[in-house]
Amino acid sequence: MSNIEKDLTEQTPTKEEKKKVVALSKREDIIRIENLNFYYNKGKKQALFNINMNIKENSITTFIGPSGCGKSTLLRSINRMNDLVDGAVVDGDIFIYDQNVYDNGVDVAKLRTEVGMVFQKANPFPLSIWENVAYGPKTQGVKNVNVLNQIVQDSLTKAALWDEVKDILNSPALGLSGGQQQRLCIARAVAMHPKILLMDEPTSALDPIATLKVEELILELKKEYTIVMVTHSLTQATRISDMTGYFLDGSLIEYGRTKKIFTSPKDPRTEDYISGRYG
Repeated sequence: MSNIEKDLTEQTPTKEEKKKVVALSKREDIIRIENLNFYYNKGKKQALFNINMNIKENSITTFIGPSGCGKSTLLRSINRMNDLVDGAVVDGDIFIYDQNVYDNGVDVAKLRTEVGMVFQKANPFPLSIWENVAYGPKTQGVKNVNVLNQIVQDSLTKAALWDEVKDILNSPALGLSGGQQQRLCIARAVAMHPKILLMDEPTSALDPIATLKVEELILELKKEYTIVMVTHSLTQATRISDMTGYFLDGSLIEYGRTKKIFTSPKDPRTEDYISGRYG
Protein backbone atom coordinates (compact mmCIF):
# COMPACT_ATOMS: atom_id res chain seq x y z
CA MET A 1 0.00 0.00 0.00
CA SER A 2 1.41 3.41 -0.96
CA ASN A 3 1.69 6.33 1.48
CA ILE A 4 -1.13 8.08 -0.37
CA GLU A 5 -3.42 5.08 0.03
CA LYS A 6 -2.53 4.96 3.74
CA ASP A 7 -3.48 8.61 4.06
CA LEU A 8 -6.89 7.83 2.58
CA THR A 9 -7.52 5.23 5.28
CA GLU A 10 -6.86 7.65 8.15
CA GLN A 11 -9.85 8.76 10.15
CA THR A 12 -11.61 11.78 8.70
CA PRO A 13 -11.94 14.66 11.19
CA THR A 14 -15.43 15.09 12.64
CA LYS A 15 -17.41 18.28 12.14
CA GLU A 16 -16.68 19.18 15.75
CA GLU A 17 -12.95 18.74 15.21
CA LYS A 18 -13.04 20.85 12.07
CA LYS A 19 -14.78 23.65 13.97
CA LYS A 20 -12.00 23.87 16.53
CA VAL A 21 -9.75 26.79 15.68
CA VAL A 22 -6.45 27.04 17.49
CA ALA A 23 -5.09 30.56 18.00
CA LEU A 24 -2.23 31.31 15.61
CA SER A 25 0.20 31.92 18.47
CA LYS A 26 -0.47 28.41 19.82
CA ARG A 27 0.00 26.56 16.54
CA GLU A 28 3.12 24.51 15.95
CA ASP A 29 6.02 25.93 13.97
CA ILE A 30 5.95 23.59 10.97
CA ILE A 31 8.78 25.41 9.13
CA ARG A 32 11.85 26.94 10.76
CA ILE A 33 14.34 28.81 8.58
CA GLU A 34 17.63 29.52 10.34
CA ASN A 35 20.54 31.64 9.12
CA LEU A 36 19.79 30.85 5.49
CA ASN A 37 22.06 32.24 2.80
CA PHE A 38 21.65 31.41 -0.86
CA TYR A 39 24.04 31.94 -3.74
CA TYR A 40 23.86 31.62 -7.50
CA ASN A 41 26.76 31.10 -9.91
CA LYS A 42 28.68 28.76 -7.57
CA GLY A 43 28.68 31.21 -4.71
CA LYS A 44 29.60 34.33 -6.69
CA LYS A 45 26.18 36.03 -6.48
CA GLN A 46 24.35 36.10 -3.15
CA ALA A 47 20.56 36.20 -3.38
CA LEU A 48 19.50 35.65 0.26
CA PHE A 49 21.18 37.05 3.34
CA ASN A 50 20.83 35.38 6.74
CA ILE A 51 17.10 34.66 6.63
CA ASN A 52 15.45 33.64 9.93
CA MET A 53 11.73 32.98 10.26
CA ASN A 54 9.23 30.47 11.65
CA ILE A 55 6.01 29.54 9.88
CA LYS A 56 2.99 28.20 11.76
CA GLU A 57 0.98 25.21 10.58
CA ASN A 58 -2.47 25.79 9.08
CA SER A 59 -1.63 29.39 8.31
CA ILE A 60 -1.13 31.50 5.21
CA THR A 61 2.18 33.33 5.02
CA THR A 62 2.85 35.77 2.20
CA PHE A 63 6.22 37.05 0.98
CA ILE A 64 6.07 40.58 -0.43
CA GLY A 65 8.67 42.91 -1.87
CA PRO A 66 9.91 44.34 -5.18
CA SER A 67 10.99 42.11 -8.06
CA GLY A 68 14.34 40.42 -7.54
CA CYS A 69 14.26 40.74 -3.74
CA GLY A 70 14.57 37.00 -3.06
CA LYS A 71 10.94 36.01 -2.40
CA SER A 72 10.74 33.21 -4.95
CA THR A 73 14.28 32.06 -4.21
CA LEU A 74 13.34 31.52 -0.57
CA LEU A 75 10.07 29.83 -1.49
CA ARG A 76 11.86 27.37 -3.77
CA SER A 77 14.45 26.67 -1.10
CA ILE A 78 11.80 25.18 1.19
CA ASN A 79 11.29 22.11 -1.02
CA ARG A 80 14.74 22.31 -2.63
CA MET A 81 13.49 23.27 -6.07
CA ASN A 82 16.62 25.40 -6.27
CA ASP A 83 18.66 22.20 -6.43
CA LEU A 84 17.69 22.21 -10.10
CA VAL A 85 19.53 25.51 -10.64
CA ASP A 86 23.08 24.94 -11.86
CA GLY A 87 25.64 26.56 -9.56
CA ALA A 88 23.23 27.12 -6.66
CA VAL A 89 24.78 27.04 -3.17
CA VAL A 90 22.85 26.96 0.12
CA ASP A 91 24.26 27.78 3.54
CA GLY A 92 21.99 27.50 6.58
CA ASP A 93 19.08 25.33 7.64
CA ILE A 94 15.40 24.81 6.85
CA PHE A 95 13.55 22.51 9.23
CA ILE A 96 10.17 20.95 8.50
CA TYR A 97 8.82 19.24 11.61
CA ASP A 98 12.39 19.32 13.01
CA GLN A 99 13.87 17.55 9.98
CA ASN A 100 16.54 19.62 8.24
CA VAL A 101 15.66 19.38 4.55
CA TYR A 102 19.31 20.01 3.65
CA ASP A 103 20.69 17.12 5.71
CA ASN A 104 22.62 14.49 3.81
CA GLY A 105 20.41 11.57 2.93
CA VAL A 106 17.14 13.51 2.72
CA ASP A 107 14.87 11.97 0.09
CA VAL A 108 14.26 15.05 -2.08
CA ALA A 109 11.52 13.35 -4.12
CA LYS A 110 9.64 12.53 -0.92
CA LEU A 111 10.20 16.08 0.33
CA ARG A 112 8.57 17.50 -2.80
CA THR A 113 5.64 15.17 -2.27
CA GLU A 114 5.14 16.51 1.24
CA VAL A 115 5.78 20.11 0.17
CA GLY A 116 3.74 20.74 -2.98
CA MET A 117 4.35 23.57 -5.43
CA VAL A 118 1.97 25.72 -7.48
CA PHE A 119 3.65 27.98 -10.00
CA GLN A 120 2.92 31.46 -11.30
CA LYS A 121 1.55 30.23 -14.61
CA ALA A 122 -0.79 27.27 -14.70
CA ASN A 123 1.09 24.31 -16.15
CA PRO A 124 -1.31 21.40 -16.64
CA PHE A 125 0.05 18.36 -18.45
CA PRO A 126 -1.20 17.80 -22.03
CA LEU A 127 -3.41 15.01 -20.71
CA SER A 128 -7.01 14.66 -19.61
CA ILE A 129 -8.27 16.37 -16.47
CA TRP A 130 -8.46 12.97 -14.75
CA GLU A 131 -4.92 12.02 -15.77
CA ASN A 132 -3.54 15.34 -14.52
CA VAL A 133 -4.81 14.70 -11.00
CA ALA A 134 -4.09 10.97 -10.97
CA TYR A 135 -0.59 11.35 -12.40
CA GLY A 136 1.22 11.89 -9.10
CA PRO A 137 -0.49 9.12 -7.13
CA LYS A 138 0.13 6.71 -10.04
CA THR A 139 3.86 7.49 -9.94
CA GLN A 140 3.76 6.75 -6.21
CA GLY A 141 2.43 3.25 -6.87
CA VAL A 142 -1.34 3.70 -6.61
CA LYS A 143 -2.81 1.32 -9.18
CA ASN A 144 -6.33 0.63 -7.96
CA VAL A 145 -8.72 2.52 -10.27
CA ASN A 146 -11.33 2.95 -7.56
CA VAL A 147 -8.73 4.51 -5.25
CA LEU A 148 -7.51 6.76 -8.06
CA ASN A 149 -11.07 7.82 -8.85
CA GLN A 150 -11.58 8.75 -5.20
CA ILE A 151 -8.33 10.71 -5.10
CA VAL A 152 -9.31 12.60 -8.24
CA GLN A 153 -12.76 13.44 -6.89
CA ASP A 154 -11.45 14.45 -3.45
CA SER A 155 -8.67 16.59 -4.90
CA LEU A 156 -10.89 18.36 -7.41
CA THR A 157 -13.45 18.96 -4.66
CA LYS A 158 -10.81 20.50 -2.42
CA ALA A 159 -9.73 22.67 -5.36
CA ALA A 160 -13.36 23.83 -5.83
CA LEU A 161 -13.35 22.42 -9.34
CA TRP A 162 -15.26 19.12 -9.12
CA ASP A 163 -18.71 20.50 -9.92
CA GLU A 164 -17.33 22.25 -13.00
CA VAL A 165 -15.49 19.28 -14.50
CA LYS A 166 -17.06 16.10 -13.11
CA ASP A 167 -18.80 15.43 -16.44
CA ILE A 168 -15.72 16.13 -18.61
CA LEU A 169 -12.94 14.33 -16.72
CA ASN A 170 -11.67 12.73 -19.92
CA SER A 171 -11.45 16.06 -21.73
CA PRO A 172 -8.07 17.75 -22.32
CA ALA A 173 -6.95 19.84 -19.35
CA LEU A 174 -5.60 22.46 -21.76
CA GLY A 175 -9.17 23.18 -22.80
CA LEU A 176 -10.00 24.66 -19.40
CA SER A 177 -9.95 28.39 -18.71
CA GLY A 178 -6.88 29.95 -17.10
CA GLY A 179 -8.48 30.06 -13.67
CA GLN A 180 -9.70 26.48 -13.96
CA GLN A 181 -6.24 25.35 -15.06
CA GLN A 182 -4.68 26.95 -11.99
CA ARG A 183 -7.21 25.26 -9.72
CA LEU A 184 -6.46 21.99 -11.53
CA CYS A 185 -2.78 22.48 -10.72
CA ILE A 186 -3.72 23.01 -7.08
CA ALA A 187 -5.78 19.80 -7.22
CA ARG A 188 -2.77 18.01 -8.72
CA ALA A 189 -0.63 19.16 -5.80
CA VAL A 190 -3.31 18.27 -3.23
CA ALA A 191 -3.60 14.76 -4.71
CA MET A 192 -0.14 13.97 -3.30
CA HIS A 193 -1.41 14.62 0.24
CA PRO A 194 1.21 17.25 1.11
CA LYS A 195 1.61 18.94 4.48
CA ILE A 196 2.64 22.24 2.93
CA LEU A 197 1.67 24.08 -0.26
CA LEU A 198 4.06 26.59 -1.78
CA MET A 199 2.51 29.07 -4.22
CA ASP A 200 4.57 31.38 -6.41
CA GLU A 201 2.26 34.23 -7.46
CA PRO A 202 -0.58 31.79 -8.27
CA THR A 203 -3.02 34.49 -9.40
CA SER A 204 -0.74 36.91 -11.28
CA ALA A 205 -1.89 35.62 -14.69
CA LEU A 206 -5.59 35.54 -13.80
CA ASP A 207 -8.42 38.02 -14.22
CA PRO A 208 -10.04 39.53 -11.09
CA ILE A 209 -12.92 37.02 -10.97
CA ALA A 210 -10.62 34.00 -11.30
CA THR A 211 -8.26 35.57 -8.76
CA LEU A 212 -11.08 35.87 -6.24
CA LYS A 213 -12.01 32.20 -6.73
CA VAL A 214 -8.42 31.09 -6.14
CA GLU A 215 -8.15 33.31 -3.05
CA GLU A 216 -11.34 31.80 -1.64
CA LEU A 217 -9.89 28.37 -2.35
CA ILE A 218 -6.62 29.20 -0.59
CA LEU A 219 -8.50 30.36 2.50
CA GLU A 220 -10.42 27.07 2.53
CA LEU A 221 -7.25 24.99 2.02
CA LYS A 222 -5.67 26.62 5.07
CA LYS A 223 -7.85 24.38 7.23
CA GLU A 224 -5.84 21.36 6.07
CA TYR A 225 -2.53 22.71 4.79
CA THR A 226 0.15 25.23 5.64
CA ILE A 227 0.42 27.69 2.76
CA VAL A 228 3.40 29.86 1.89
CA MET A 229 2.82 32.24 -0.99
CA VAL A 230 4.73 34.85 -2.96
CA THR A 231 2.57 37.74 -4.12
CA HIS A 232 3.13 41.11 -5.76
CA SER A 233 -0.37 42.19 -4.72
CA LEU A 234 -0.37 43.98 -1.39
CA THR A 235 -4.16 43.92 -1.30
CA GLN A 236 -4.06 40.16 -1.78
CA ALA A 237 -1.68 39.78 1.15
CA THR A 238 -4.00 41.83 3.36
CA ARG A 239 -7.05 39.85 2.23
CA ILE A 240 -5.86 36.33 2.85
CA SER A 241 -2.63 36.04 4.85
CA ASP A 242 -2.03 35.59 8.55
CA MET A 243 1.66 36.48 8.44
CA THR A 244 3.66 38.61 6.02
CA GLY A 245 7.37 38.95 5.38
CA TYR A 246 8.76 41.98 3.54
CA PHE A 247 11.93 41.33 1.55
CA LEU A 248 14.36 43.81 0.06
CA ASP A 249 17.64 43.07 -1.73
CA GLY A 250 17.72 39.50 -0.45
CA SER A 251 17.11 40.37 3.19
CA LEU A 252 14.04 39.84 5.35
CA ILE A 253 13.34 43.39 6.52
CA GLU A 254 10.28 42.70 8.63
CA TYR A 255 8.11 39.71 9.47
CA GLY A 256 4.97 39.55 11.56
CA ARG A 257 1.18 39.51 11.68
CA THR A 258 -0.16 40.82 8.39
CA LYS A 259 -2.43 43.39 10.00
CA LYS A 260 0.46 44.79 12.02
CA ILE A 261 2.81 44.88 9.03
CA PHE A 262 0.29 46.91 7.04
CA THR A 263 -0.97 49.22 9.79
CA SER A 264 2.05 49.82 12.00
CA PRO A 265 5.28 48.52 10.45
CA LYS A 266 8.39 48.83 12.60
CA ASP A 267 10.87 49.47 9.80
CA PRO A 268 10.60 52.65 7.70
CA ARG A 269 11.58 50.63 4.61
CA THR A 270 8.49 48.48 5.06
CA GLU A 271 6.32 51.56 5.44
CA ASP A 272 7.82 53.07 2.29
CA TYR A 273 6.97 49.94 0.32
CA ILE A 274 3.42 49.39 1.50
CA SER A 275 2.61 53.08 1.12
CA GLY A 276 3.86 53.10 -2.46
CA ARG A 277 6.84 55.38 -1.88
CA TYR A 278 9.20 52.58 -2.94
CA GLY A 279 8.96 49.58 -5.24
